[in-house]
Amino acid sequence: MSVTEKTEFLTTDFPDHTQLPESDGSFVKNFQEHPQSILLTTSIRPILDRIHPNGQYCIGQDSGIYWRVAQPPEPPERGAEAPDWFYVPDVPPTLDGNMRRSYVMWQELMPPLIVLEFVSGDGSEERDRTPRKGKFWIYERIIRPAFYGIYEVKKAQVELYHLVEDRFELVPKNQRGHYQIEQMEVELGIWQGVYQGVELPWMRWWDAEGNLVLTAEERAEQAELTAERERLRRIEAELKIQALEARLRELEGG
Repeated sequence: MSVTEKTEFLTTDFPDHTQLPESDGSFVKNFQEHPQSILLTTSIRPILDRIHPNGQYCIGQDSGIYWRVAQPPEPPERGAEAPDWFYVPDVPPTLDGNMRRSYVMWQELMPPLIVLEFVSGDGSEERDRTPRKGKFWIYERIIRPAFYGIYEVKKAQVELYHLVEDRFELVPKNQRGHYQIEQMEVELGIWQGVYQGVELPWMRWWDAEGNLVLTAEERAEQAELTAERERLRRIEAELKIQALEARLRELEGG
């Protein structure tokens, strides 16, 4: 087979991200999923920017990871999983200057470092180990991310699995009740609080010292509060000085 024939074969039988559906056509399961993804992304980006000063990484939110070419009459998305959130290191964030429509395993080969699923039902779909069909089995045996997390907001819990050889093993929590992910320099856990006006047990990142990793909005709010405390401190100091000067004048006049 000539080089030209090989190229035509690959082009015909192995589509790229521009030729595959970017959605399976289903609705997002609930209103919490989109804010949860944004919360994870906006808070982790400064850390990933530091880990990848060349900008070579991508984050997917409810986007397809294609792991096999579905054969007609199967729809193309039968060969894909669409995790709620995932991160792939050491790949460009765009392809040929265009935003990714999906992540195609046979095109880039690099597996995600972490895949996160948000449970809306009873969690059986995310834990399904049925060979070649179950979501857990496909992640563990085919897509093979280093970490696979299952987040259940109704139970206020997240469980994290680490790929050891060819099997997922449950990661033990540390003393703070978090899962340590050294490659990302963070810990993953549950935070009970208000985000976008809603109080829920949100899934969030902490740094290696156990400090909550803030979103851009939270960092701006923290900076504003710090500036306000500094302003009040200066006012208080000025008032004390004025009071001392007034007292000195009284003593001198007496």
